[in-house]
Parts: sequence; C-alpha cells; structure tokens
Amino acid sequence: MRRVLTQEEIDALFSAAQPGQQAESTQRKKNVEKCDLSKSKTLSAEQIRVVNTLHETFARRMSDSLGTYLRTGCEIDLVAAEHLRYSEFLGRVPELSYLASLRMLPIDAGALVLLDLSLVFPIVDLALGGSGGDVTDPREPTEIEEQIIETAVGLIARDLQTAWATVVSFDIQFDQRQPLAQAHALMLPNEKILAFNFEIRLLDLRGALHIALPAVVANALLRKLGAPGSLGERIPSRNTRRKIRENLLKSSFLVDLSLPESPLSVRELLNIKADYVLVMPNRAEKAVHLNIAGKPMFEANPVRRGSCKGARIEKRVSLIPPPPQV
Repeated sequence: MRRVLTQEEIDALFSAAQPGQQAESTQRKKNVEKCDLSKSKTLSAEQIRVVNTLHETFARRMSDSLGTYLRTGCEIDLVAAEHLRYSEFLGRVPELSYLASLRMLPIDAGALVLLDLSLVFPIVDLALGGSGGDVTDPREPTEIEEQIIETAVGLIARDLQTAWATVVSFDIQFDQRQPLAQAHALMLPNEKILAFNFEIRLLDLRGALHIALPAVVANALLRKLGAPGSLGERIPSRNTRRKIRENLLKSSFLVDLSLPESPLSVRELLNIKADYVLVMPNRAEKAVHLNIAGKPMFEANPVRRGSCKGARIEKRVSLIPPPPQV
C-alpha cells in the first residue's frame, strides 16, 4: 500500500536535504573543550608507582646514612613525587631556607636541594657533638655551619647516586649553596621538573627535604624506567618479597671476635716464637671487633657463660668516617 506524505512531512524532508541546514546541524553538535598545555606530559600512574619505589629505597638509605653520621635515630619517608613547572617549585620556597645545587655528570645538569631551616641547626649541633635540642631562631647559617651542612648534602648526593645506579648512571656531586635569587637562573621558569618531597624525623623534630630534578635528568630517568627490563618490570610481588625475606632470614654468616688491626714491624714479626708476648697498642679493657662475614660490625667484649664462650655487644661500629674537625 502506498503511503501518502503530508505537506509537513514533505517540508521536513526538503529542509533536511539542504546543505546549509546539514552543516548548521553538524556544527551544533561540535563539543569544544579547553586545553591546558601546562598540564601536558604529567606522570602516569605506572610512572608514579615506579618512581616512588625507586625513591623509597633512597629514603631508607638516607635514613641510615644521616643517622650514622649524626649518631642518632633518623627516619626519612617519601611524601610525594610531582611533575610541575620550576617557577611553581620556587614559589613554594620560604624566604629563609637552605638551598643547594647538585651537579650531575656527565650531562652537566644541575638539580636543587631544599632543606628546612628547622633541621639545619639541629644537624649542625649533632654533628658537633651536641644534643640537637637547642632552639635556634631562624637566621642565615654561618660559613662554618654551611661546611657541616655540605657534608650532609654530600650524603644525599651519594645515596641518590647509589639508588639510581640500577637504572641510570650519574655521578652526583655537591655543587654549592644557592641563594634564592640565584636559584631562579638554575633552570628555566616554565621548565617541567620532577620534584620529590620527603619528611625527615630527627629527635623530636620534623622537617621537609625537597629535591628538584631538571627536565633533562627527569626525562632520562623516566625513559630508563619505562624501558624493557627496567626497575618497573623487576619489582617483585608481595609474595615474592615475603619468600625472599624468609630465605634471607635462614642465611648464615660466620661471626668471630678479633682485635682491631694494628701495625706490626718486621722486627717484631721475626722475634715471634713460643712463649713470646706480643704487646698490642690496645688496652686490655677495650672492646674488640665482632666481625660478621669478615667485616667489623660491632664492638664487643669476650664473655663466658658456663662452658660456652660468647660476646657482649657494646655498640655498633661506624661505617662512615667521622666528620672533619672544625
């Protein structure tokens, strides 16, 4: 049966067939959204996960190094990793703060370290043998105080280089103290940097440590982390980590007590025979070394309990050389 169209239906078909009407209808369907170019090249969730894992390792290393250097307990935790403009990072820097630059070779790029002044003076006090509890009003560090802080920043550079060694090879060195006015020239204002925020807990104090990496270093690090066989693919699962830990706890190491190394002349060596008493430069009541796998780890005194011999631990042997005398 043939259908007869009404006049309204015929007019609607002619209107839809006209090109102008089609273009107008298509144009009305366009959805225009604003594009913020400043938010481009942000870190993906996978990149954030891998970068956080890498720098959590750095935070643990730094906790041990700084705690050993200052001879006190120290805890450092990664708070956040951000991809932002350098001008935004500098906008958060307080007027009174400790800024230092790190030189990264062989690409000869500069990174920036920001340390709260609330931590600078306790670190100086502890390094000089104090308690670290004296309250100091915010002020600029003196030259002597800066030299002591340089040692702490040098530890940061060393541990950062060690943490990155499995991914990218950089020689990271302390460069110099950077006043805020000069820090603006270290990188371009709109340069997208990679910034890491850490919290340091030292004695009863809490403070922040910030590390800003220039784009050339950040891109090299992210590129290596995204490559096949990178750290991201080698991160073990929780079950694997548990098994590794159980196997390590079953591992055994040789432990022995020994006197610290002492110089011995050839004359003394030639005179050694039965019943010869060799005089050592150490006092009899001084603790000896408790070696684990051949490395001195503790100072201890030999003891006996019944028919069993043992060692009474006195303190841990410092693995970092003492700070320079000021």
